[in-house]
Amino acid sequence: MVQLLMDKKQSTMKPQGIGTSFDDFLEAEGMLAEAEAVAIKRVIAYQLEETMKKEHITKTEMAKRMKTSRSAIDRLLDPLNTSITLATIESAVSAMGKRLQIQMV
Repeated sequence: MVQLLMDKKQSTMKPQGIGTSFDDFLEAEGMLAEAEAVAIKRVIAYQLEETMKKEHITKTEMAKRMKTSRSAIDRLLDPLNTSITLATIESAVSAMGKRLQIQMV
Protein backbone atom coordinates (compact mmCIF):
# COMPACT_ATOMS: atom_id res chain seq x y z
CA MET A 1 0.00 0.00 0.00
CA VAL A 2 1.30 3.47 -0.87
CA GLN A 3 0.15 6.05 1.63
CA LEU A 4 0.33 9.81 1.57
CA LEU A 5 -0.53 11.75 4.69
CA MET A 6 -1.03 15.50 4.64
CA ASP A 7 -1.04 17.33 7.94
CA LYS A 8 -1.93 21.02 7.90
CA LYS A 9 -1.05 22.53 11.24
CA GLN A 10 -2.99 25.44 12.61
CA SER A 11 -0.55 28.30 12.71
CA THR A 12 -0.83 31.77 14.09
CA MET A 13 1.21 34.29 12.16
CA LYS A 14 3.66 36.01 14.47
CA PRO A 15 5.33 39.29 13.65
CA GLN A 16 8.13 38.88 11.14
CA GLY A 17 11.48 38.06 12.61
CA ILE A 18 12.57 35.87 15.47
CA GLY A 19 10.08 33.24 16.52
CA THR A 20 8.25 32.76 13.23
CA SER A 21 8.26 29.33 11.60
CA PHE A 22 9.70 28.52 8.20
CA ASP A 23 6.18 27.64 7.02
CA ASP A 24 5.03 31.11 8.09
CA PHE A 25 7.89 32.64 6.10
CA LEU A 26 7.07 30.58 2.98
CA GLU A 27 3.40 31.50 3.32
CA ALA A 28 4.20 35.21 3.67
CA GLU A 29 6.38 35.02 0.55
CA GLY A 30 3.68 33.14 -1.39
CA MET A 31 5.85 30.03 -1.76
CA LEU A 32 4.25 27.60 0.72
CA ALA A 33 1.92 25.82 -1.72
CA GLU A 34 4.73 25.24 -4.23
CA ALA A 35 7.11 23.98 -1.53
CA GLU A 36 4.44 21.59 -0.22
CA ALA A 37 3.71 20.32 -3.74
CA VAL A 38 7.40 19.56 -4.34
CA ALA A 39 7.67 17.84 -0.94
CA ILE A 40 4.62 15.68 -1.62
CA LYS A 41 5.87 14.75 -5.09
CA ARG A 42 9.27 13.79 -3.68
CA VAL A 43 7.59 11.43 -1.21
CA ILE A 44 5.42 9.89 -3.92
CA ALA A 45 8.35 9.45 -6.32
CA TYR A 46 10.45 7.90 -3.55
CA GLN A 47 7.71 5.49 -2.50
CA LEU A 48 7.00 4.43 -6.09
CA GLU A 49 10.69 3.87 -6.83
CA GLU A 50 11.26 1.93 -3.62
CA THR A 51 8.25 -0.29 -4.31
CA MET A 52 9.50 -0.90 -7.86
CA LYS A 53 12.91 -1.94 -6.49
CA LYS A 54 11.35 -4.20 -3.86
CA GLU A 55 9.11 -5.85 -6.46
CA HIS A 56 11.91 -6.01 -9.07
CA ILE A 57 9.92 -3.94 -11.56
CA THR A 58 12.00 -2.11 -14.17
CA LYS A 59 10.97 1.19 -15.71
CA THR A 60 10.36 -0.62 -19.00
CA GLU A 61 8.13 -3.19 -17.29
CA MET A 62 6.29 -0.43 -15.45
CA ALA A 63 5.68 1.39 -18.73
CA LYS A 64 4.23 -1.80 -20.23
CA ARG A 65 1.96 -2.35 -17.22
CA MET A 66 0.71 1.22 -17.39
CA LYS A 67 0.45 1.18 -21.20
CA THR A 68 2.63 4.26 -21.49
CA SER A 69 6.19 5.21 -22.48
CA ARG A 70 9.36 4.86 -20.47
CA SER A 71 9.81 8.64 -20.63
CA ALA A 72 6.42 8.98 -18.89
CA ILE A 73 7.77 6.74 -16.11
CA ASP A 74 10.85 8.95 -15.87
CA ARG A 75 8.56 11.99 -15.41
CA LEU A 76 6.52 10.09 -12.82
CA LEU A 77 9.65 9.25 -10.83
CA ASP A 78 11.16 12.75 -11.19
CA PRO A 79 10.83 14.23 -7.67
CA LEU A 80 10.75 17.79 -9.03
CA ASN A 81 8.02 17.22 -11.63
CA THR A 82 4.84 18.32 -9.85
CA SER A 83 2.66 18.21 -12.98
CA ILE A 84 1.83 14.51 -12.57
CA THR A 85 -1.89 13.92 -12.14
CA LEU A 86 -3.57 11.92 -9.43
CA ALA A 87 -4.90 9.60 -12.16
CA THR A 88 -1.33 8.85 -13.28
CA ILE A 89 -0.24 8.14 -9.72
CA GLU A 90 -3.26 5.86 -9.23
CA SER A 91 -2.42 4.05 -12.48
CA ALA A 92 1.17 3.49 -11.34
CA VAL A 93 0.13 2.20 -7.93
CA SER A 94 -2.46 -0.09 -9.51
CA ALA A 95 0.13 -1.40 -11.99
CA MET A 96 2.15 -2.60 -9.00
CA GLY A 97 -0.87 -4.34 -7.49
CA LYS A 98 -1.17 -1.78 -4.70
CA ARG A 99 -3.82 0.66 -3.54
CA LEU A 100 -3.38 4.41 -3.14
CA GLN A 101 -4.59 5.88 0.13
CA ILE A 102 -4.65 9.62 0.67
CA GLN A 103 -5.65 11.06 4.03
CA MET A 104 -6.24 14.64 5.06
CA VAL A 105 -5.62 15.03 8.76
